[in-house]
Amino acid sequence: MRELGAAALRPGFAQWTAVGAPAGLRLDVLVTGVAALLDTHDMLRARVLTDDGTEPRLTVRERGSVSAADLVTRVAAEDAAAGSASGGLDEIADRAAREAVLRLDPEAGVMFQVVWVDAGPEQLGRIVLMVHHLAVDGMSWRILLPDLALACEAAAAGREPVLDPVTMSFRRWARHLVEQAAGPERTTELDTWTALLGQPETPLGKRELDPARDTAAAMRRRSWRLPHDKAATLAARTPALFHCGVHEVLLSTLAGAVARWRGDGASAVLVDVEGHGRESVEGVDVSRTMGWFTSTHPVRLDVAGLDLGEAQAGGPAAGALLKAVKEQTRAVPGDGLGYGLLRHLNPETGPVLAALPSAQIGFNYLGRFSAAGTGELPPAAWQMTGDSAIGGSADPDMPSTHTLEAGAAIVDTADGPELTLSLGWAGQILDDAAVERLGQSWFDLLVGLAAHTTAPASGGHTPSDFPLLGLAQSQIEELEAGLADDIP
Repeated sequence: MRELGAAALRPGFAQWTAVGAPAGLRLDVLVTGVAALLDTHDMLRARVLTDDGTEPRLTVRERGSVSAADLVTRVAAEDAAAGSASGGLDEIADRAAREAVLRLDPEAGVMFQVVWVDAGPEQLGRIVLMVHHLAVDGMSWRILLPDLALACEAAAAGREPVLDPVTMSFRRWARHLVEQAAGPERTTELDTWTALLGQPETPLGKRELDPARDTAAAMRRRSWRLPHDKAATLAARTPALFHCGVHEVLLSTLAGAVARWRGDGASAVLVDVEGHGRESVEGVDVSRTMGWFTSTHPVRLDVAGLDLGEAQAGGPAAGALLKAVKEQTRAVPGDGLGYGLLRHLNPETGPVLAALPSAQIGFNYLGRFSAAGTGELPPAAWQMTGDSAIGGSADPDMPSTHTLEAGAAIVDTADGPELTLSLGWAGQILDDAAVERLGQSWFDLLVGLAAHTTAPASGGHTPSDFPLLGLAQSQIEELEAGLADDIP
């Protein structure tokens, strides 16, 4: 809220998803299920207060104070089909989501909307859930959707829905962050963050980002989808062989793509990396807590000395690129959460960080989801369906935070995993053809890395895998080569 200001309070700033609605679902059952969600998850009952002269703040209303029936809308599929091009349920659900998003109103306490696309008693319908972004993030959907299924199944069987309790409220977590921001473990990170941000940034395009001109309405978007076999390799085998995460696979190839694309000889790029923000803290369990936990921290990724043409062709440079960026992403202090704490929650360190250059590129790996309704697998009750796992929107006037937004998600289908890359860009700063080249370069470097992964000598460790030994990369590779020679 502090970073986005009033823009974060607008109704259109939301996330949504659609799941299969079981045949024979009744409206009273769905309303009972939604009521159980409201009573269990505080953030669905949240309201933004702005009328007392202070900065906006969230408050949570008592259980039972929000009417579930007021939040649920039933749409008959046969009636809605008349207004759609194909009459397909997913298209109807998508249109319903965009309409329902406009009914969200944080200042009125309307954080949640549910639309049931009723396809009749014999056919699977759709349930579309919209939540204002202040109350939800990508991880929250992994809590919300199973809870809704359990609650509705209990209600359909005539039982009172009972959901697992939430052990830590979002309010307690927020207070915990404020305490951390002033603590010595975080304040000692300041020098590292200032050094990382101390180098000037050359504009990616025609000019620097202007929040008055570069808004959500001016953003353009494009996506690329990798073949199933390449996606399967990059999602599982590559991280296993290189002892890294999927996000590092994506970041390494993005860094290489940006370096090739810029054409100005710059090998380093500053990227804001978005994470789930639910960092492991002793005595703190937010595994059942809904809310916008997302954290962002900068990383400087430098691909100097690497043959990016060889990397794209699937040669050894592809592995070297991944190893180099893996180490750079892990060089940030602690879990990366400290940057946001020092930037926004500490009045002494905040101005210091605010005065430094900021990243022009944002990166977000949404994670891996299971989806029905694709390939040969038909839609299933309570499983995500449609073309994307999670949809999102922003108010047209919301200022863009980056010149370029890079994202990715993996969706498991009957044909195998789908890896989708997405780029969003400020249309008045970058032209479409330039971004098309960048996206294709990112795609090609990922294909090259997938090809390299299948090579016999692919993979290996890096120094961060052995933090107590202080080994250099060359020493690790020498040890690994010796072990390989000893294995018959």
